[in-house]
Amino acid sequence: MQHKPYFRLIEPGLHLDYRKLTSGPGTWVVRRYGGKGAYTVRNLATADGKPVIADDYSEQDGNSVLSFGQAQERAKAHRPAEASGPYTVSVAIRAYLEFLESDGRGAHTIRDARYRANGLILPKLGDEEVSALTSGRLRKWRDDLVKAHPRVRTKKGDTQKHRPVTGEDAKRARRSSANRTWTVLRAALNHAFQNDKAPSDHAWRKVKPFKKVDGARQRYLQIAEAKRLLNACESDFRLMVQAGLQTGARYSELARLTVSDFNPDAGTVFIRQSKSGKSRDVTLTDEGVRFFKQVCAGRAGDEIMLRKAGGGTWSFANQVWPMAEAVTRAKISPPISFHGLRHTWASLAVMNHVPLIVVAKNLGHSDTRMVEKHYGHLAKSFITDAIRAGAPKFGFKADKKITALT
Repeated sequence: MQHKPYFRLIEPGLHLDYRKLTSGPGTWVVRRYGGKGAYTVRNLATADGKPVIADDYSEQDGNSVLSFGQAQERAKAHRPAEASGPYTVSVAIRAYLEFLESDGRGAHTIRDARYRANGLILPKLGDEEVSALTSGRLRKWRDDLVKAHPRVRTKKGDTQKHRPVTGEDAKRARRSSANRTWTVLRAALNHAFQNDKAPSDHAWRKVKPFKKVDGARQRYLQIAEAKRLLNACESDFRLMVQAGLQTGARYSELARLTVSDFNPDAGTVFIRQSKSGKSRDVTLTDEGVRFFKQVCAGRAGDEIMLRKAGGGTWSFANQVWPMAEAVTRAKISPPISFHGLRHTWASLAVMNHVPLIVVAKNLGHSDTRMVEKHYGHLAKSFITDAIRAGAPKFGFKADKKITALT
């Protein structure tokens, strides 16, 4: 009988495993990442094809009996030859994405890094050698991201539309997005430097992200706006939007829900995998329970809960166009994205005096720091109570002849 090997990371994409047999010495097994989520697993072998064994019972001989250190060097020595040619940003990005996959990073992290690399990094910098990059070149690329029009997915996803960057908040958002893209590129360049693919990291260490770009308050819907939005949605997308408003869950979390994830007895929806990779139960209101009961009535537990018209599943970014069209029809201004439904749930919950720790748990945060940062200003506090109770009042009365515009 063979036992499972004990994996030890040697370098990104390369593991050395010690496989303990039922009797006798163990063997050395190499697990190597081959790209696209696939690994190859092979025993270390001698020149004549015999398995190399560990020095459990015999003295190491540097050939057929190896210590752990010798096995590491053998595994590294037999790595596939790298492609010849200059080490460009394109090669560095590819190596970094492979590292993220081999390191078990979350699907959202990998997908976002690949999206930013393909759309924003490689078209401008892909052919440039990493060793030849300068701080000035990197700053210009970063600054050009801010000046460029934001990319907007089309319905088919094969071309890009653009909208102009106007207003201070729009410019702040562009700088914030540029920072996130710069984080991906910098991580890839650091990965190259740490693996001896670049002689120095001075060029990108001198480039700093934009400051004070994350201070905008989150956009949320008033109850009347939320109702208008629901009425403006197509029938299949309306269920997705309603689910977002009832749970505060992310679009990707909702798209993965199965019928069995709704527990009508407990009044909860189970999120199996969140952005952080952790699971959680989202507690529903009575209204939320009624909604999910209706959605799940008479359906098998393993069915995808929220489906597109015709039975298709909601995949990455499928919500962009239906949301934009519904927002336009509902005359929601300023417009809001699907992620804004999460902010809506949290904002309205906080304003209705739900404790911040409860809001944080339902959203999937481990503590209240993120909730305090984004929604703390909405919470009723002793400052609000004190001001309204004790601050001076001057007898102002509204002019009854003046009515609010509708």
